[in-house]
Amino acid sequence: MRKEQHHKGWNEIKTNDSWALFKIMGEFVNGFEKMSSIGPCVSVFGSARIKPGEKYYELAVSVAKSIAEAGYGIITGGGPGIMEAGNRGAHLAGGTSVGLNIDLPFEQHDNPYIDGDKSLDFDYFFVRKVMFVKYSQGFVVLPGGFGTLDELFEAITLIQTNKIEKFPIILVGSEFWNGLLDWIKDVMLKMGNISPHDLDLIQIVDTENEVVDIIDSFYKGNILSPNF
Repeated sequence: MRKEQHHKGWNEIKTNDSWALFKIMGEFVNGFEKMSSIGPCVSVFGSARIKPGEKYYELAVSVAKSIAEAGYGIITGGGPGIMEAGNRGAHLAGGTSVGLNIDLPFEQHDNPYIDGDKSLDFDYFFVRKVMFVKYSQGFVVLPGGFGTLDELFEAITLIQTNKIEKFPIILVGSEFWNGLLDWIKDVMLKMGNISPHDLDLIQIVDTENEVVDIIDSFYKGNILSPNF
């Protein structure tokens, strides 16, 4: 009897997993349909916990505004903190402002600076991450937590392994990022776990002008298009 119940439980799990594929496919189709018509964009990442008026919130607004004035749209995770600041900067510049929202038990709610027709909702982190990578011409990463690092290292890994074309990855805030870069150089590189040229994939800056200069310089000789 117990064995029969055990097998029944596993069969239910397999059935649920199979039906989940349709929901996953639906998220991909909806994301691809909407994102493919938006045009060249730069993704801005950072903590959801940083408040308006704080140093990096205001810097994120300035960075996103400058990027939008240079002709790129802004994509964020759609929530508060640095995400809100990114969308706010795009909104102030009259640029495209995209939010890829995800429902979380704390901290996540969509911010008011996303264009009404460019707010997308996701249940799956991995589908949302594909949208960031596929439709971004650059990653601009401000101080954040585990989610921010997850997006950063996913992009580095995909470029390092030639799964996507190289694009600018810019870390904003040297006081926050220098310690991580030092560890990468002094520990990871010295152990032989990465190659010296892998360090060329990331750049650390402190101002919005540096961010725009890096992006513009990169795309002077490269085509703006989806990444895979």
